Amino acid sequence: MLPIAYSELAQIFRNRTVLISNLIMPLAISAFFIYRRDSFIALGSAGYIAAVLVFTIGAFSLYTTAVTTLAARRQDLFLKRLRSTTAGDATILSGLTLPVAGVALVQVMVVLGAFAAVTGRPADLALLVVGILSAFVMMLALAMATAGLTGSPEQAQVTTLPLSLTTIGVATWVGITGTEDLTVLKRLLPGGSATELIVNTWNGGVPPAQSLLLLGPILAWVVVAVVLALRLFRWEPRR
Repeated sequence: MLPIAYSELAQIFRNRTVLISNLIMPLAISAFFIYRRDSFIALGSAGYIAAVLVFTIGAFSLYTTAVTTLAARRQDLFLKRLRSTTAGDATILSGLTLPVAGVALVQVMVVLGAFAAVTGRPADLALLVVGILSAFVMMLALAMATAGLTGSPEQAQVTTLPLSLTTIGVATWVGITGTEDLTVLKRLLPGGSATELIVNTWNGGVPPAQSLLLLGPILAWVVVAVVLALRLFRWEPRR
């Protein structure tokens, strides 16, 4: 797995399109949110901004980049060649997505660290980490499912757009309005429970046990995405 991951990491930093659209752009958006933090906090809370930052990076740096990577490696037959080796399917997919996930996690650490420096540290750092990791696992599982519907890296810019905008939109909606109304709907939408968890752990005031219950809908989305990935993912290009 590690040789595959090292090779993929090098490919990411050589691809200018990926660097700009999926890595630099989320950082630029995050910088804008942090710079205008007072205006956005007035709409919701500091936790709302933290959730939007997490899902901006999760949608573009993690989800879109993972789909683009898997589609590109399928198109150039790299997936097919890897599958002819002794490496198992799980090892191949882990090796290809590990660098993407690692870069996204570093981005989140840097961005939230900068945000905490100007607004104050989160109320429950340990549970916040759990919330971020669970959200990223969900986005990564959804990326593998979406990759099954994506024929080329160019097509990934289209196939990833609906879910990227949906998760950011849900994070904005839940972060601003809370979950007092339409609670079940908001928590069942992709990113809804993760947003509430991040908001709670950043702002505080909610018992940890109550926040941990929000992991249920997040894990349910992971299961759905894995099932879809198993049905839709392709190792060779369509003919």
